Amino acid sequence: MIHNYIRRLPASRQAGNRWQLNQEPTMERPETVILLIHCKDRKGIVAAVSGFITRHNGNIIYLDQHAEYTEGVFFMRIEWELAGFSIPSAEIEKAFEPIAGKFNMKWEFYFSRDIPRMAIFVSKLPHCLDDILARYYAGEWKVDIPVIISNHDQLRLIAEKFEIDFCHIPKTKENKKEAEAEELRLMKKYKIDFIVLARYMQIFTEGFVNHYKDRIINIHHSFLPAFPGAKPYHSAFERGVKLIGATSHFITTELDAGPIIEQDVVRITHRDSVESMLRKGRDLEKIVLSGAIHTYIRRKIIVYKNKTVVFS
Repeated sequence: MIHNYIRRLPASRQAGNRWQLNQEPTMERPETVILLIHCKDRKGIVAAVSGFITRHNGNIIYLDQHAEYTEGVFFMRIEWELAGFSIPSAEIEKAFEPIAGKFNMKWEFYFSRDIPRMAIFVSKLPHCLDDILARYYAGEWKVDIPVIISNHDQLRLIAEKFEIDFCHIPKTKENKKEAEAEELRLMKKYKIDFIVLARYMQIFTEGFVNHYKDRIINIHHSFLPAFPGAKPYHSAFERGVKLIGATSHFITTELDAGPIIEQDVVRITHRDSVESMLRKGRDLEKIVLSGAIHTYIRRKIIVYKNKTVVFS
């Protein structure tokens, strides 16, 4: 039996408004369109793309590119202002198709006005969840968080504090299929664009992962590929390492082996116990995970095979 107890949001939260701290007024950033592309590397790509934008009176505010010489693949992120651009928003993709076809590009358009909707999955440990919600409350991110899902009920009060729906869905080997069906139903109900696993200590089935391919961000408490699995700090302690780390990555059907988004390390010594490693590691985990989320919602990641290109 799936226990799905949800506290309804006030009308103001249902409308998508976010709490924000009282801050000094800042200049409104102009609406922009972001284009991510990758294709076989060849001459003329940058000129073709930038020329398309300038011909239609677009003002480019960001351009970054990378050529992977070992495989001959070109990656690019370009962003320009919509104000004054001569092609209506709804027609930009169609207008760009001839250029994309010429270079056989894989490409994605995003508009800055579109706010992504993020679901958080969490188990018992609150440190990553607390950091995410603190940044959300402070208005650091242009994102909506309509729901938090957990296989335990301990963190319900945190969700209620931030007026976010909380869904308790117990998950075991015996009911995993039923539980994941309920989770997918909720993802559809809340119109979720991507998922963050904020120390959610469960393994998803291939069907769930494929449904949100390259859209499920996890935090693993080690510097992958070292020490995968459930107790990496214990393994690191036994090995006597001098650095421990944290890794944020997209999940795949292979455990702890998905494309890496963000990593960091902290130095330890022989004086560190497992407990002190856990404390230092948790401080690192929340920073690394929040960094990965920030990069993702700014549309600065391209996944290629089992790697990522992360633009600055």
